[in-house]
Amino acid sequence: MGKKTLPFVILILVLLLVGSGAFFTVSEGHQAIITQFGKPVGGPYTQAGLYFKIPLIQEVHLFEERLLKWDGSPNQIPTRDKKYIWVDTTARWRITNPLRFLQTVASERGALSRLDDIIDSVVRDQVSSNLLVELVRSSDWKPVSRAELGEKYVPTVASGGEDDQTRIDSEVKIGRQTITRAMLVEAAKLTPQYGIEVVDIEIKRINYVESVQQQVFQRMISERKRIASQYRSEGEGEKRRILGQMQKELARIRSQAYKKAEKIKGQGDADATRIYGSAYGRNPDFYSLYKTLESYGGTDSNRTDLILSTDSDFYKYLKAPK
Repeated sequence: MGKKTLPFVILILVLLLVGSGAFFTVSEGHQAIITQFGKPVGGPYTQAGLYFKIPLIQEVHLFEERLLKWDGSPNQIPTRDKKYIWVDTTARWRITNPLRFLQTVASERGALSRLDDIIDSVVRDQVSSNLLVELVRSSDWKPVSRAELGEKYVPTVASGGEDDQTRIDSEVKIGRQTITRAMLVEAAKLTPQYGIEVVDIEIKRINYVESVQQQVFQRMISERKRIASQYRSEGEGEKRRILGQMQKELARIRSQAYKKAEKIKGQGDADATRIYGSAYGRNPDFYSLYKTLESYGGTDSNRTDLILSTDSDFYKYLKAPK
């Protein structure tokens, strides 16, 4: 390469370098603003495509056109009924006016910082203005009747001073959805000045603060123990009822069996007496001999002493015949 061609090569390289900085691309889901010496020039570029700018003088600022996510830090907030809870919220937002967005917050980080202040403020206002039951239940929730829980349900008072029956039967007049919509309406009034639109706000989680959690857990443990004790008591009562029924049935069976046995014994004795009488009537002398010999065999000579006269009829059949 000669000395004459070197300047042309350098010029071509400079032109290529400058030319490459004269074009920029806006991809799908993005939008752009061009600034010249820090001042915006021209309108926003919202359509995807290839565009021209003055190199080295103008600068391109690309912004998301799609929905973006905001996650707040859990905050400790008291409700209207003085219940201290942790509220964790999230939101979706987008950039609707890139020019104003660039002029006010400059970047997504700056926008998130502003959203922290705005959304945290509206969430705190709404939570402190509503009862806890309104925050944790939807508007279409219906109170649970005592009949549905069972006739033996007994309401207890929680450690935090909340009546279980009130907590169960409380009617929801507003509901979480209405409260989150109110949060969105309040936030929507403050964000347009930054070129931002908040699409929705949702409560991710609601939890008691740690000091109240322990009280709630203790109340839950006490309630479970009460129910277990009630079940044990009912089981013991049922056991005693079954045992009493069994004893009653056993006594009835024994009584009927004794009655039947006595009847059979009486019938047997009657039949035996009848047979004995019939036999005695046929041959009184043989019957007398038989009964006398039977009484001989039933006498225990080791334990029985008999004092009889010589004329006793007990041994009449052992005497020599006359």
